[in-house]
Amino acid sequence: MPIAAVPNAQPGHPLPLLRVDGISKHFPPRGGGFRRAGAAVKAVDGVDLQLHAGDTLGLVGESGCGKSTLSTMLVGLTRPTAGRIWFDGEDITAVKRRHNAKLCREFQMVFQDPFASLNRRMTAFDIIGEPLHVHRIGDAAGRTARIGELMDQVGLSPALARRYPAELSGGQRQRIGIARALALRPRLLILDEPVSALDVSIQAQILNLLRGLQREYGLAYLFISHDLRVVRYMAPRIAVMYQGRLVETGSREQIFTAPAHPYTQTLLASIPEKWDGLD
Repeated sequence: MPIAAVPNAQPGHPLPLLRVDGISKHFPPRGGGFRRAGAAVKAVDGVDLQLHAGDTLGLVGESGCGKSTLSTMLVGLTRPTAGRIWFDGEDITAVKRRHNAKLCREFQMVFQDPFASLNRRMTAFDIIGEPLHVHRIGDAAGRTARIGELMDQVGLSPALARRYPAELSGGQRQRIGIARALALRPRLLILDEPVSALDVSIQAQILNLLRGLQREYGLAYLFISHDLRVVRYMAPRIAVMYQGRLVETGSREQIFTAPAHPYTQTLLASIPEKWDGLD
């Protein structure tokens, strides 16, 4: 399917790297003979958002609000019911990401559970190098050098290259996931709860790593979390999601000092007074 150009582009105004217009995902109701029209589950319902190159947008909401469903639509794992997704000015809504080498290189995803998202039968070296192999980037020597470079960038010792996920800590496994995501030199990372499965002491290390990588490579982040403490640390702009919809979007200062929506106010009231290592 051809990729269409984004409409309404204005001279002098840079296009967002990622733009989502009215994206929705409705699932049919479960059950037998009692189905009725209009009873579909609206996991995501009419979401609009924009993210520019090099920026971070924090997407926050409680479990079940639709954050992860939205992320899987953005990377092409779930097909939207309605709406459109634009990347770098091109409509990619119906494009199969796995069969489009350009899009695979442009944005990648880091998952919540680093153990579940890694192949337990592959070593760290093979996991990080898999994207290079699949996309036939470089020869064997070049791939080996690139894998070593990636391990260094995410703070992994070369001695860990031949270890399997079960032999590594949670923080080390998540560093492998980040290195794998960086292998193709993407411009956008979708980070779906990237530290929620880690110990608090390790969370700050991974978050600081992500901030450093962003400064060095100009990456754009869509940072998804249920934890406002973490989102405040990572994102200058925050969108609040509730029951499949965005109910409030604003700067970090606006959200934390003058929240307009009752749900945002409830989230802020639930933050513990002590913010371990993330102030």
